[in-house]
Amino acid sequence: MPASGLRATARIHAVADGRGGTALPLLAGEGPLALRRTRGPSAEARVMLVGAMSAPLGGDHLTVEATAGPGARLALASAAATLALPGRGGEPARYDVRLTLEDGASVRWLPEPLVSVRGSELRVRTRVVLAPTARLLLREEQVLGRAGEDPGLLSSRLTVTCGGRPLLDQELACGPGAPGGWDGPAGLAGHRALGQLLVVDPDFADDPPAARVLGECAVVTPLAGPAVLVTALAPDALRLREVLDAACRTYHG
Repeated sequence: MPASGLRATARIHAVADGRGGTALPLLAGEGPLALRRTRGPSAEARVMLVGAMSAPLGGDHLTVEATAGPGARLALASAAATLALPGRGGEPARYDVRLTLEDGASVRWLPEPLVSVRGSELRVRTRVVLAPTARLLLREEQVLGRAGEDPGLLSSRLTVTCGGRPLLDQELACGPGAPGGWDGPAGLAGHRALGQLLVVDPDFADDPPAARVLGECAVVTPLAGPAVLVTALAPDALRLREVLDAACRTYHG
């Protein structure tokens, strides 16, 4: 492997097949980003991201690109948690996700948690572009350190546009080297699992969900568009998933 690290891209393109289902004319993975089509409802194409090797290591750059054409329905998931691991050269790793949804398309992006391992540095960037009539369910879960260990440095940014207008743009950084206060009372307050659930649905334009508190460390925030954002903190990944699953049942059905 070159000193600069591994470069790998997974590409998915989903289209309505004209018979009420969704076809995948493009399903191509590289290196650690292996893709497998799995069974699901006939109208929805389901793709599993299967890690073929340990990644991302420091210096690696992994990219997932998915496009859903008009009327296509696509569900994306991962088979296991992603571990951000330190590399030999001390360089940061990068993990980019790019989702494009055209008119009437529906995408569910539900990966397993990302675990920031001690000594690692990972920069995650997720970009989503939606047509005004598209629907999106997006879940992000981040765990700071394995059991009994400190985390690495993790920075993450999520940007979403709908109909060409900004819907959400947020950034966070956690771990050694992050801006001060990330673990204080105004930040994570000692929690080691954090996540969010974003639901974009045109129906929310006429009937938006109300802002509310979900338990001790989770909140529901309606966005200035047909969307709702649920953010949560938890002591571990199991409790975080319970909170986000409950929110998913409420706002996505």
